[in-house]
Amino acid sequence: MKEWLIAVTENGIVIIDWMALVIVLIGTAEAFFVGLRAMLSSPSGHERRDIWLRYARWLVAALTFQLAADIIETSITTDWEAVGRIAAVAVIRTFLNYFLERDLAEVRERQSKVLSAPLSSVPREE
Repeated sequence: MKEWLIAVTENGIVIIDWMALVIVLIGTAEAFFVGLRAMLSSPSGHERRDIWLRYARWLVAALTFQLAADIIETSITTDWEAVGRIAAVAVIRTFLNYFLERDLAEVRERQSKVLSAPLSSVPREE
């Protein structure tokens, strides 16, 4: 029974890591092509921020999946050195996720202030 559980867990980790990889690839490709198109059309600051915000959301999603795979991996790892390595990677991913989420929240807050401000008081972006 234990061997079966380990086999299923290992396959689950690989599947979740693949999901994270697909998310990063799709998000990166989208950011590249939308960013390239935006660079050729000289977008406003708001449009540029929207591109990077969307990309950050893709990355947050991928980091969340990778963290889930790390958590599952610690449940079947018996070597303390491997647990330490997984824990270090999980901490790094958690910090990245935290700072990306914080940046997203700050930009959302700024955007809501701009949208709620009277039109004459909104500074023009170049």
